[in-house]
Amino acid sequence: MNTPPTVFSQLMQWIHPQRFQRYVERYRGMYKVQDFSCWDQFLCMAFAQLTYRESLRDIEACLRSRGSQLYHLGFRGRVARMNLARANAHRDWRIYADLAQHLIRKARPLYIDEDFGVELNQTVYALDSTTIDLCLSLFRWARFRRTKAAIKLHTLLDLRGPIPTFIEITEGKLHDVNILDELIVEPGAFYIMDRGYLDFARLFVLHQALAFFVIRAKDNTDFVRYRSLLTDGQEGVRSDHVGRLGGTKSQKDYPELLRRVHFFDAEQQRHLFFLTNHFELTALTIAQLYRCRWQVELFFKWIKQHLRILRFYGTSPNAVKTQIWIAICVYVLAAIIRKELKLPQSLHSILQVLSVSLFEKVPLHELLTESSSNYELIENHNQLLLFDL
Repeated sequence: MNTPPTVFSQLMQWIHPQRFQRYVERYRGMYKVQDFSCWDQFLCMAFAQLTYRESLRDIEACLRSRGSQLYHLGFRGRVARMNLARANAHRDWRIYADLAQHLIRKARPLYIDEDFGVELNQTVYALDSTTIDLCLSLFRWARFRRTKAAIKLHTLLDLRGPIPTFIEITEGKLHDVNILDELIVEPGAFYIMDRGYLDFARLFVLHQALAFFVIRAKDNTDFVRYRSLLTDGQEGVRSDHVGRLGGTKSQKDYPELLRRVHFFDAEQQRHLFFLTNHFELTALTIAQLYRCRWQVELFFKWIKQHLRILRFYGTSPNAVKTQIWIAICVYVLAAIIRKELKLPQSLHSILQVLSVSLFEKVPLHELLTESSSNYELIENHNQLLLFDL
C-alpha cells in the first residue's frame, strides 16, 4: 500500500507549478538567485500562515526540526531566516499577487450559487478598507500620522463566498475614495459602499460603465426631489424619492437622475439615507443590500484573527506586501478546498485542522472529512455544546 504524501504537500498540489513558474518569470523572481527559489519562499511563508509562526526565527526552527521531511514537503533550498528575509525584501511581491488572483478566479465559480441574504441574480460587491497599525520607527515608509505608521488594505469583496476580488495595499494616509480610480468596473454588477466613497464624479464613472451602486449619503448631501415612489408600507422604509443633486458642482459631477431611499434602522435607532442609480429594485431591497456591506467588515475581522497580517516578518514595503498576498493565497486555497471536498465546517475549522496536521501522511480528503464528522457530532450534541463556548 502506497503511503500518501504529507498533508502540506497535498495542499500545495492545488497550485499548478508551471503557472507559478510563469509568474516567477514574468517578474524575474529568480534573477541572480542560485539557492532558495521563489517556490521555497512561498512554501515557508504559507507554512508560517498555516501554523501561526511568530517570526523568521520561529519559521526556521520549526522547519529545521523536520529536516528529514523538507525534501518531501517540496523544499529544495536551504531553509534559513537570512535566506527568507532576503527573499521577502527583494523578490517581487507581484508574483504572489498574481498567484492569489489566479486562485480567486478558481474560487469564485465554486461560490456562484451561495446565498448572501438578498435574492438577486447580479454580482454584488462590497468595497471597504481596513487599517493595520505599524511601528513608525520600523516602517517609516508607511507614515500615517505624526507619531504613527499604518497601511490600508482596500478590498472589493464578492458577497457570494465571500471572496476578495480586488485588493490594494497602500499607505494609511491615502483616502479611501481614490481606490475607485483603480477598479475595473463590471457592467451590471452592484457596488455597495459607505459614505467615505461619496464622490459624485467617480460615481458617475460607475454609472457610465453600466454598473449600479448603493452608497450611504452624507448628512449634508443636497438632493432635489422630483417625484416620490410608492413604498407599500415596507418595514423601515420612510421614503423613496427620485431627483437630482443640488448645487452647481454636484450637478456637473453627476448630471443624471438619482434615487434616494430613507430607511429607519429600528435596532440602532438611526435614520439612514441611501443613494443609488438603480430604479427598479424595491426600497427595502436597497436597504438590505447596504446591510450586506457588513460582510466585508466581518472579512477584515476574520483575516486579522486567523491570518498573520498584523505582525510582519520584514519591514520593507515588498516584505509586507509579500506576506499579505501569501496570506490571501492561503485563505482562498482553504476556500477552494472547502468547496471541492464538500466540507460543511467553516474555514476557521479547516485551518485549525491543517495547522496541527501538516506533517501527517494521510489523504487530505480523509483528514478533513473525518474532522467534519467530528464537527457535526459536536454541533448536534447538546451536552458537548455546553463546553464549546
